[in-house]
Amino acid sequence: MKNELILILDFGGQYNQLIARRVRECNVYSEVVPFDISIEKIKEKNPKGIIFTGGPASVFGKDSPKCNSKIFNLGIPILGICYGMQLMTVILGGKVEKATKREYGVTNVKIDNNSLLFKDFNSTNNFLMSHTDFVENLPSGFKTISSTPSCPNSGMENKDKNFYGIQFHPEVVHSENGINVIKNFLYEICKCKGDWEVSSFAKEKIKSLKEKIGNKKALCALSGGVDSSVAAILLHKAIGKNLTCIFVDHGLLRKNEGNEVEEVFKNQFDINLIRVNCKDRFLQKLDGVIDPEKKRKIIGEEFIRVFEEEAKKIGTVDYLVQGTIYPDVIESGLGKSSVIKSHHNVGGLPDYVDFKEIVEPLRDLFKDEVRKVGLELGIPENLVYRQPFPGPGLAIRIIGNITEDKLNILKEADSIFREEIANAGLHKSINQYFAVLTNLKSVGVMGDERTYDYTIALRAIETTDFMTGVWSKIPYEVLEKVSSRIVNEVEHVNRVVYDITSKPPATIEWE
Repeated sequence: MKNELILILDFGGQYNQLIARRVRECNVYSEVVPFDISIEKIKEKNPKGIIFTGGPASVFGKDSPKCNSKIFNLGIPILGICYGMQLMTVILGGKVEKATKREYGVTNVKIDNNSLLFKDFNSTNNFLMSHTDFVENLPSGFKTISSTPSCPNSGMENKDKNFYGIQFHPEVVHSENGINVIKNFLYEICKCKGDWEVSSFAKEKIKSLKEKIGNKKALCALSGGVDSSVAAILLHKAIGKNLTCIFVDHGLLRKNEGNEVEEVFKNQFDINLIRVNCKDRFLQKLDGVIDPEKKRKIIGEEFIRVFEEEAKKIGTVDYLVQGTIYPDVIESGLGKSSVIKSHHNVGGLPDYVDFKEIVEPLRDLFKDEVRKVGLELGIPENLVYRQPFPGPGLAIRIIGNITEDKLNILKEADSIFREEIANAGLHKSINQYFAVLTNLKSVGVMGDERTYDYTIALRAIETTDFMTGVWSKIPYEVLEKVSSRIVNEVEHVNRVVYDITSKPPATIEWE
């Protein structure tokens, strides 16, 4: 499954996950590792190539991240991106300087298409630039392969040693033909064959889980989301009834979601499923809480307490199953990336459970890869492609205090929005869409009478990576129908607005 490997040394750049994903899209397996990974570990992993990521630091900084210089003696092709190019330059004896003019945004780059890195490119190409420092003097043995008016050495190569550096970011969608730069590095320079296929993952993972767990017991905390669902089905196919899933329904799920999850797991897959309905318990804990971070912490803590109570009834288990996926690991700062957000799957485990080991069958996969595995396993498409849903559920889509009445309002409004998006055939082109119950009330008129009711905000984002995104241009007639239905069918709502803010400056969720 991993015959070929590209190592991505993480120097803290915001696009590091994207680099790993782009490599995998080219059918080559990739792993993101800390920038200070040991030479011995690199040799053990035996990569076909290494990529240095960008990063926010300057090579002039006292504490700037630096890899072991012996990495350049391994005979492995290396591609340095942005900070990675500058670091390569400094380590190998070149010179980096502060730029008089910072270069940011899509820039027309003049390139040398005789370089293998730019094979089959035109003489100019638009790439995303984002840098303050620049390479002034190339290291010995290097030559310039791309330039811009303000960055004369925006690309460099040492063809004899297979070392390449580029000042721009080929991994982002803003870079024209960026994926072809990565492909050329993988296939022309690293000589990869491209043997990474997600289609083989499920079969091989089930086999390895059977060998690992055998007849022992495993316990899975099931949220109903795609990650934990796919992890649970993989374990079920490996160990059958020796798996028990605990589904904590905190009452903060979308309309009918709890029943849908139970239907799939109990009836379609015949999994041992314990559903714990504890809406009142969670609402009591959340009563009067307005701060979104406090909501998250309360829900996370209470989820673990419920899980503990139910697991104690089962007794000793050998393995605890989690739906951890690769972005969870990277974003939780377990490498050298700065922590973007803490994930309950990576740390924060209940400490009482008597288990020998944690099993994370999806730990090496990105979300799109998890979905492909889910379809292969026979999980219904509507569950596999369920809209991304935050762990705290609707609690962070209700601004202010949470009550059962507010939950019911939001569930109905959100259901209408999702239904009409599907009816319009937009459910696969819009990457995330949902309703928010604002804490704003306004005056309205219904049936010749004055109303003073809530405002529902609709949010819809189109994105490829969920790191950046633009608001979706939903046709007016669809928005009009959604608005009309919500106001007429959902009590205590008299106004609907549409959020037209992209990410950044906004986040996708409101809280």
